Amino acid sequence: MAESLPLEMLTYILSFLPLSDQKEASLVNRAWYCAAQNALRESHAELKHQASDSTDPSPQPQGPSLLKLQALQELDLTACSKLTDASLAKVLQFPQLRRLSLSLLPALTDMGLVAVARGCPSLERLVLSHCSHLSDEGWAQAARSWPRLQHINLSSCSQLTEQTLDAITRACKQLQVLDVAMCPGINMAAIRRFQEQLPQVTCIQSRFVGGADLTLTL
Repeated sequence: MAESLPLEMLTYILSFLPLSDQKEASLVNRAWYCAAQNALRESHAELKHQASDSTDPSPQPQGPSLLKLQALQELDLTACSKLTDASLAKVLQFPQLRRLSLSLLPALTDMGLVAVARGCPSLERLVLSHCSHLSDEGWAQAARSWPRLQHINLSSCSQLTEQTLDAITRACKQLQVLDVAMCPGINMAAIRRFQEQLPQVTCIQSRFVGGADLTLTL
């Protein structure tokens, strides 16, 4: 969960939010309060530097450095409701990241999904449950960047249809587990066709797709 993130990571994420959202985030818990304060101090320090040395042509870093986190392999941003497409595009630039959870992000759209795919091309496990603004078009673009995906959770993504399954079939040849439970736009016929095209998939969670209640364990 987000509260377990390193303070530097939280600070970096919050630095991309508007001041009003930073203030709201500071009320979540002590860790988020400290991160919001750090982000605010970073912003003030940069503004002060620009005002006192505006003639210096050398570029200055934007916000806290994450160089030591470039080897990050797992990140859980579940329920970080203030994150937007723009902030995710700036934050998620981790070429070695293997596991990522973006569940319960109400502002995540296709634009953000494609940006994440470009910034994190080595993902093997991806959780996007309850991201209701994601569509087939976004997945058609994003899937091409994720040939290593082995586990995908798309449960309760209400706009997805069998076209997303087709995109996954074409791009994610290493897939082993798929969760599309409670995706009303996907039916059992599409899941069976998907299973035939990717026989190495060992488990498909498909509860309440097209009115069905079924889990296929192969």
